[in-house]
Amino acid sequence: MRLTRRTFIMASGISAGALMTGCAGMAQAPLHSALIPRKAKPSSPATGDWVASTCQGCTQWCAVQIYVQNGRATRVRGNPLSKTNHGYCCPRGHLIPQQMYDPDRIKVPMKRTNPAKGRGIDPKFVPITWDEALNIVADKMMELRKAGEPEKLVYMRGRYSPTSTDLLYGTLPKIFGTGQYFSHSAICAEAEKMGPGLTQGFFGYRDYDLSKADCLVCWGTDPLASNRMVPNVMNQFPAIVKRGTVIAVDPRLSNVAAKAHEWLPISPGTDGALAGAIAHVLLTEGLWNKEFVGDFKDGKNQFVAGKAVDEAAFAEKETFGLVKWWNLELKDQTPAWGEKESLIPAAQIVRVARAMGKAAPKTVVYMGPGVAMTPRGTYAAMAVYALNGLLGSIDVEGGVWQSPSGPPLAAFPKADAYVDDIAKKGSTGKKLDGRGAKDMPAMMNARPGSGVVTNNVANGMLKDPGACKVFISSWSNFAFSCTGADRWEKALAKVPFFVHMVPNASEMTMFADIVLPSTFNSAEGWSIVTNMGNGYAYASIQQGAVKRLWDVKQEETEVMWLLAEKLKAKGFANLFDYYSKEFKDPETGKAPTTALEFSEIAAKMTSAPIWKAKEPLKGDAPINGWADFRKKGMFSGPKYTLKKGWGGKFATVTKRFEFYSETLKKGLLEHAKKYETTPDDILAVSGYVARGEVAFVPHYETVKRHGSVGDYPFAFIDYKSRLNREGRSQNTPWYQEFKKVDPGDVSWTDVVKMNPVDGAKLGLKSGDTVKITSVSGTISCELKLWEGVRPGTVAKCYGQGHWAYGRVAAKDFAKAIPRGGNNNEILVDDYDRLSGATARNGGFTGVRIQKA
Repeated sequence: MRLTRRTFIMASGISAGALMTGCAGMAQAPLHSALIPRKAKPSSPATGDWVASTCQGCTQWCAVQIYVQNGRATRVRGNPLSKTNHGYCCPRGHLIPQQMYDPDRIKVPMKRTNPAKGRGIDPKFVPITWDEALNIVADKMMELRKAGEPEKLVYMRGRYSPTSTDLLYGTLPKIFGTGQYFSHSAICAEAEKMGPGLTQGFFGYRDYDLSKADCLVCWGTDPLASNRMVPNVMNQFPAIVKRGTVIAVDPRLSNVAAKAHEWLPISPGTDGALAGAIAHVLLTEGLWNKEFVGDFKDGKNQFVAGKAVDEAAFAEKETFGLVKWWNLELKDQTPAWGEKESLIPAAQIVRVARAMGKAAPKTVVYMGPGVAMTPRGTYAAMAVYALNGLLGSIDVEGGVWQSPSGPPLAAFPKADAYVDDIAKKGSTGKKLDGRGAKDMPAMMNARPGSGVVTNNVANGMLKDPGACKVFISSWSNFAFSCTGADRWEKALAKVPFFVHMVPNASEMTMFADIVLPSTFNSAEGWSIVTNMGNGYAYASIQQGAVKRLWDVKQEETEVMWLLAEKLKAKGFANLFDYYSKEFKDPETGKAPTTALEFSEIAAKMTSAPIWKAKEPLKGDAPINGWADFRKKGMFSGPKYTLKKGWGGKFATVTKRFEFYSETLKKGLLEHAKKYETTPDDILAVSGYVARGEVAFVPHYETVKRHGSVGDYPFAFIDYKSRLNREGRSQNTPWYQEFKKVDPGDVSWTDVVKMNPVDGAKLGLKSGDTVKITSVSGTISCELKLWEGVRPGTVAKCYGQGHWAYGRVAAKDFAKAIPRGGNNNEILVDDYDRLSGATARNGGFTGVRIQKA
């Protein structure tokens, strides 16, 4: 049987109807009720069971419970044991049943029969068995091994499990022999980590003591909708509004901004200027935190606008380089200057700075990707995050925390003994993502070349088409989710053999040669997921909570076991020998004999230190065995320890919070030495403005803009929906129906928001179909005039514009006609090169709007 795009969705519909997997088959209450956060309540075991699992609808990875009736998931709630989500889940969690029972999910392995590849070209997929599919994949991989070029296998991951991924992302490339493996992380938020990393030495996502904070500054993020910790923010937010001050810095009226005491609709990309002006006020008015920062030796404030300060006059405590920062950057950054750059009134800058200083150290500057994911985002991130240092909010009650210490997990056995000489040779060599190049320092953890540059892989593949002969990717859709999306279409069209492991057939899938249907891991797969929030780190389970309706397999464990079997049968036993000999059930000591056994044993091995602990662990009550862990579903470690970096224990070069970053300086000097040049030259070729000593302090870098203001007058703002399950929920009816919960958006359509003042000048009105054009391309959608976006900017939610994700996501899936436009088709392919992160925020892409 040949499946065209049309017959594929028709067959899916027949299956869905027969199995009653649509809304009508599971909704017992009005649809809107599923979007109301639910507190965990007792339930009758006679009608069903609450089974513990983990959501993974965003990077909070909430511990949840799924209500299972006769093998079917019908409802979702937060795990009542969770100290992070308080027994609630946000709207994303409630979309789990719809996403899992999406009738357009891939139900069996498929093989491409049309060699032509491109948008709108029918792959002419035909269904095949797992045995046939994996034989084909193994044959292609063995061709590389026999030719002595295993490095021409490329693996890329999208969403993944923090533990089981090591069996795919870790051991497959290592044992097979390729260094070409890449994570999605740099298209997500890596530049954001550079702020705390280059000042505090912590290159990670922060936690926040919202229960004690008296001032919450949401800067370039809307944590009521996205950016992790949504249930905790929803829980804590009303109390902060009542007792303190909420400040939102965002060019658009976000959920937080709509409820904030102060909304600062900043000119996109000028966050460093606003941060500098606020820092100037904090210093000139003596509002810095003296317990953390220190004070002038004579007790008199010498920070006066326009005047340099003698470094010897100030005695710092937990910080380093404050006076250098003032002299190099801050002394002239008055509120008036800040207004000129950021378009925020000087009076409001002063008012906000005073509110932040008054509440300190119980002030949280909650920084998100809107600040940092720009072509010069590292410095913006440093400038905004440094305010936490000035306010003394680091590691204190009511402040900004590092990641708490989590429960112990076991590492998988070492695979070194299974790596042969071919693999060792293949694992070396230059990475396709360009990390470590002169103009791409990618200095995650301040080590040049250590950061992934995900989006640049497409450029690497286009420059060297022969570098990738076999491409494997899982839970990904880079042809949709990456800026400059057309580059991915071109690169994928040239790949000789591509294997896609996903639950839904996406844009990227349409270029695949073999499609392997993945489990929906929140309810069908096995893994252990780790995360933190609200002062607690935790481990939670993902387990096969429901009966699988289709022939799907967990990509990180089951598929790896079956693929390893095939490789062994064809003469390469190393991978299977590692899995079958090194993995043992912690309860029985038995080795796995099937893919499903291997999947569960891997989860049991990872979590054994929790449920098989010899001594009571710090944190939750003891777990009594594997069955008890499955039932409870999670374990939280102890509460966060305050002031863990104080007393010279920060992970920076100076061991203090660095306003003058010796940590950045060390990394840049190392990278410059490699190319026999200077840090100034590295910064110049990487697209930054700073030179000399200014490069080592938080500072304002002017906006790098693609497209002149004359030709492309509007700054384009991309933001995320509170219904966006990491870009994978657009084919659910509830996503489309409740799109109106995002401020300014409309159900079942795609709108770009424009200020009415701008609309009047262009003679446009709400409901007009418009074309949005940048130097990268053009998309079409509906216009909405809305006061919630500042003049000169337009805002559009990411997520619509699918042409190949199913009958709901696309306007016409069979004909590859999208519903609206994909933001990434007009956002320019650019990077914050110090981190390697994709630029997608800050208005760096200019656009023009015309009536279609």
